[in-house]
Amino acid sequence: MPDRNRTKKNTLRLDLIGRSSEIYKSADILVFNTGHWWNHEKTSKGLVLDYIMCFYISHLTLDINACFWCGNYREDYYQEGDHVYEELNVVEAFRRALTTWCKWVDDNVNPSKTMVFFRGYSAIHFSGGQWNSGGVCDSEMEPIRNETLLRPYMPMMAVLESVLEGMKTHVTYLNITRLTDFRKDGHPSIYRRYHKHGITEKERTESVKYQDCSHWCLPGVPDTWNELLYSELLVKQYKMRQHQHKF
Repeated sequence: MPDRNRTKKNTLRLDLIGRSSEIYKSADILVFNTGHWWNHEKTSKGLVLDYIMCFYISHLTLDINACFWCGNYREDYYQEGDHVYEELNVVEAFRRALTTWCKWVDDNVNPSKTMVFFRGYSAIHFSGGQWNSGGVCDSEMEPIRNETLLRPYMPMMAVLESVLEGMKTHVTYLNITRLTDFRKDGHPSIYRRYHKHGITEKERTESVKYQDCSHWCLPGVPDTWNELLYSELLVKQYKMRQHQHKF
């Protein structure tokens, strides 16, 4: 999309689904997910890092691609049709993108053949800042046990649930938001890389600057997500067999 100076720039199309989605129309099982980068502080102001596009597209079009770092901030990032928004609230952009996704599912997925899942947003636990401003979690050794200490339910998930309720196609919603909020101890924090002989004091000092309090250790919390998905598959398989026996 040309900018004001007639030079090309990247935009995130809220009204389109990627071409590769064509190959998924005949899938037996589809699992969707999106969330984390939609609440980035730069995104909410309409200023976005280039690599966020890859993350969004990888989740909204089903591609499995790695995110890449370009380090350039962009203005006027969201686009619908020929219109590029100078600034658009991230929650509204999220809603519009999900509406495009739900229309694609309703128009292209055969619910009698394909099971559709949507995994919700997993909690983050940065304290004292965000991932790029000194946020930490390396001192967290135990999960939260007092429910009153959990964070308020995120508006992103309310948007997602509203969109799912309006769909014609049945989508099984794997709501892991509250589940993961308890596990403030489950993030890699300063241990983002494998250290064969343990982490040195110098490495610890460097790692403390940029901690990972949004992704999860393996084995760990994501294993529970897999168990929930597997349980849902078993239940659906049982119901299908019961239905077949009636005829």
